[in-house]
Amino acid sequence: MTNTRTTLFAALLAGLGIAGAHAQPAERPQSPLAEAQLTWQQCQRLADNKEARLACFDRWAQQQTLPAASVPAAPPVLANTQPPAPVDAAVPATRVVSVATEEGCRDRQYSLLSRFWELENGTDCGTFSFRAYRPLNVSASAATNKPQTPTSPAAGHNGEDIAYQANEMRIGLSVRTKLIQGMLTQNDPVKKDSLWFGYSQQSTWQLFNGAISRPFRTTDHEPELMYVYPTDYQLPGGWRWRYAGVGLVHQSNGQSLPYSRSWNRVYLMGGMELDDRFTLTGRVWQRVHEDAAKDDNPDISNYIGRAELTGRWNLNRDNTLGVTVRNNLRESGRGSVRLEWLKAIGDQSRSNLRFHTQLFHGYGDTLVDYNRKRTVLSIGLSLVDF
Repeated sequence: MTNTRTTLFAALLAGLGIAGAHAQPAERPQSPLAEAQLTWQQCQRLADNKEARLACFDRWAQQQTLPAASVPAAPPVLANTQPPAPVDAAVPATRVVSVATEEGCRDRQYSLLSRFWELENGTDCGTFSFRAYRPLNVSASAATNKPQTPTSPAAGHNGEDIAYQANEMRIGLSVRTKLIQGMLTQNDPVKKDSLWFGYSQQSTWQLFNGAISRPFRTTDHEPELMYVYPTDYQLPGGWRWRYAGVGLVHQSNGQSLPYSRSWNRVYLMGGMELDDRFTLTGRVWQRVHEDAAKDDNPDISNYIGRAELTGRWNLNRDNTLGVTVRNNLRESGRGSVRLEWLKAIGDQSRSNLRFHTQLFHGYGDTLVDYNRKRTVLSIGLSLVDF
């Protein structure tokens, strides 16, 4: 009777997957991976064997939630799998493997730059969906002086004096969509490169100038094509270099002579971050050569600049400070500085609306004013990262 009960109890333990001293028959030795206390990094590196990778994550999850004595035996596909190369301890684990609680490009377990450019599989929101690029904003602005008469070295490009006011309304629109993904990274289990198309538009509106029927003074259009490749290199001080890319951008104001202004540029870009507190992004560009007879503004690079650096500091979940510096990389040092403060309105986890304050000083406030130095303060509302 005792032997029968022992046999039944052993069978019950085996059915539940609980190893017992008298319930488990002799087996051939398992691989180190099957016997180890697993980490999610080890599972992630089994990219060449999808079945083993899935089995590894299942067993990792069981090890996190079940007592050690209750973890089932490793499935055959994992028992026969050789362990991957050791994880590089110099690269910090900046996220955890968990069930996403938000749509990929908004999942906060991933970093800010990863969510913005969808650098990883976990932040992928697919192609041909519209996302914010630069903030959509409406603001009232006040300048230290009214807009001056537009000029350019190009023949026939000097405008007339119009009674514009220094105070204006500003409307900014900016969207982008991902056209292609995985071109070079292909089936990489983590990284995802992408090709984007973006469009930005800024309008200045003389809303307070009833004497000349409140016209729109300028509208600058900026279509853009950009390729982004994900990186993850550790830099000094805890910084991580997250992406590199190349782009092509056209900017014009769509006006006829003498106010027509336009140029084309190719640029290199990159970005790095320190936790979710600081981001630093930059671009350096080269203007595409134009025939002198068709060039509206031959000296525009000497004023607006040839490089741009933007830094952002997330003081907390509700407040962000930003600074953007442009420079012509010449002895004259012309360019501009833009300071920004964005404050969340309502619960930031649910609302993308921000109170936005911006102070601009330098050249290129608008395209038609590219060679005029101005100081402009703008206060309004912005919609970010929708």
